[in-house]
Amino acid sequence: MPIEKIKQSVRDIPDFPQKGIIFKDITPILHDKDLFRISLELLAEKVKKVKPDYICGIESRGFIFGAALANILGLGFVPVRKPGKLPYDTYKKEYSLEYGTNSLEIHKDAFHKNAKVVLIDDLLATGGTAKAASWLIEQCGAKVEEIIFLIELSFLKGRSELVGYKTEAIITY
Repeated sequence: MPIEKIKQSVRDIPDFPQKGIIFKDITPILHDKDLFRISLELLAEKVKKVKPDYICGIESRGFIFGAALANILGLGFVPVRKPGKLPYDTYKKEYSLEYGTNSLEIHKDAFHKNAKVVLIDDLLATGGTAKAASWLIEQCGAKVEEIIFLIELSFLKGRSELVGYKTEAIITY
């Protein structure tokens, strides 16, 4: 079963990035060419159903999957980045994490009006990052058609932050 093999490859790193957090490390998936390809295929199946104009990926692991999916599916890719990383006019949104706060930015001209966007990230935890990225996409005049994650930590109830958005995950813990 490919999903089970991917799930078994995710490595738990205790106390990262700070004490009390168990980080879900996806680098073993990326390292294994077959698991990475299968992960992309599973994500691509979900994206194809939406027929978006763009894929948007959240820094940094959302870039890995999002850019590869955009290439595979012949779509444009738009990065949502940490502050100060984008060189043009941006919208900025601060949000909460399970262990603090952060901010994200997007170029103001990232999408044409009413563009259909699928937002991709590796992991759904508390939902704050995806909610902030969705807000940024909407500030650009685009519509978030779906948010897709490789992994969801359901015990953190991140979907409750994403009410109103269609949200899917390949693997759930």
